Amino acid sequence: MKGKLAKRIPLLVLFAALLLQSACGLAETVENRVDQIRKPASTEAGAVALAAPAIASPDAAGVLETIQAAFRGVYTQTLPSVVNIRVIRSFEGIHFPDSQEFPFPSPFEFPDESRQFRRSGLGSGFVWDDEGHIVTNNHVVENADKITVTFYDGTSMEGKLIGADPDSDLAVIEVDYPTGRLQPVQLADSTQVEVGQLAAAVGNPFGLDGTMTVGIVSALGRSLPVGQRINIGSTYTIPDVIQTDAPINPGNSGGVLVDMEGELIGVPTAIESATGVNSGIGFVIPSVIVQKVVPVLIEQGKYEHPWIGISGTTLNSDIAEKMGLERDQRGVLVIDVLPDSPAESVGLIGSDRVVAIDEQEFRLGGDVIVKIDSQDVRDFEDLTAYLARHTESGQNVKLTLLRDGRQDKLDLTLSARPNEELEIAVEETERSGDAWLGIMGVTVFPEIAEAMDLSPDQTGILIQQVIEDSPADRAGLRGSYKSITTNGGQILVGGDIITGLDNQEIDGMADFNQAAKNYQPDDEAELQILRDGDTFDVDITFATQP
Repeated sequence: MKGKLAKRIPLLVLFAALLLQSACGLAETVENRVDQIRKPASTEAGAVALAAPAIASPDAAGVLETIQAAFRGVYTQTLPSVVNIRVIRSFEGIHFPDSQEFPFPSPFEFPDESRQFRRSGLGSGFVWDDEGHIVTNNHVVENADKITVTFYDGTSMEGKLIGADPDSDLAVIEVDYPTGRLQPVQLADSTQVEVGQLAAAVGNPFGLDGTMTVGIVSALGRSLPVGQRINIGSTYTIPDVIQTDAPINPGNSGGVLVDMEGELIGVPTAIESATGVNSGIGFVIPSVIVQKVVPVLIEQGKYEHPWIGISGTTLNSDIAEKMGLERDQRGVLVIDVLPDSPAESVGLIGSDRVVAIDEQEFRLGGDVIVKIDSQDVRDFEDLTAYLARHTESGQNVKLTLLRDGRQDKLDLTLSARPNEELEIAVEETERSGDAWLGIMGVTVFPEIAEAMDLSPDQTGILIQQVIEDSPADRAGLRGSYKSITTNGGQILVGGDIITGLDNQEIDGMADFNQAAKNYQPDDEAELQILRDGDTFDVDITFATQP
């Protein structure tokens, strides 16, 4: 036994050297011991071999015991706070044996009508306070008909969902547990977490309750999309997400990721995996968001996320150059301004031109947000993280932005992020035979006219987007940037309206496409344009579509 242990000691000590960056000042001891172990020694045959690991060395044994004691301490402290959550959901469909799904035609006969069935699911959670509040992921308990909470001592009881927030993937369950017997988790400040720091996940992977896995914090500041809804091609994201390589598997969701003090860093919620099991990339909702959202869920049952009302992207060097800015300029480029939003109320401007970068199309030309209050904004994550950490609905913030290369400031009052699902309206693309103008447009209809403060009987083509380096772009035509909801979908407004081609009235896309058939590439023409209530003529030269 001693021989086997002696062979393993070098690896264990090397592992200890990696892990003990913050363990009681023993890192130097480990480094010295590893140097001794690696030092070559001559054998009788003259070959070079590793020195004997000196199993009796008090230094090596002490370091190893310190590590193991630290892990045991974390587990002992954390385990009473972690619970197993089992849910039952009802669904309608055709029942397959053992809940198997057949991705191919089945040789069995099944009834045509669907029936209602029940399916169970497993997850994790943790004790929030001594009043019986249990925190977990929203996706663990969403649409559950029955929730059963099992504590580390085997006690099981029914839980009641009292609050949920899909946008942070957090939920709170309440149980009737005897007062004074619960052990709430202790929270760490996730804003102080560093990459390389040790972390332990405790939960119920695959239903194996009370499982602890260990790793490090792999990265910080990730954004995790939430699948609730889509707006103009963008998704809402959870900011400040922590990435870890501590093994996280199905069933860990809603559990805890703790530091070596046993304090909560965050809540495991997702993994990146092609197989659905651990691949060393797990994502954790940070404690700074948990601490902000959970008390509100307990009090109000829901959480209102502060909302500016834009879709946007990080301004990189290529986009900055295309907009005539310095390549090192950073910020958040506003792509769309959403309807009935704070951004719309203060006049933020979205992007109205389409450019090609590395053969991919991007919209640009909108405002660039470079600061919120006193916080610099270098990327989209900076903006969303500031909103999540420091603001709430109804709060006033000051945006510093670049517009047409000049700095401007706007005061904006945040509102609550809307809950309704918004769908994207389909745009008509301009087609004009061989002659190309370079726009995407849509026929003006009354809702568009009303949104742009025009007469209800206004006709023409509202320009949605202007293609980079097209005849329309060279002529200075403007695309739309402000989103409105109409007919169950969304469409952009605010751009130029084409009302005529060489003084021939244009009522809509069909008229324009028919009239454009009379033109060839390099033909010159005159467009009648309605912009901001004024009508004027614009000279254009048709081109060949690239």
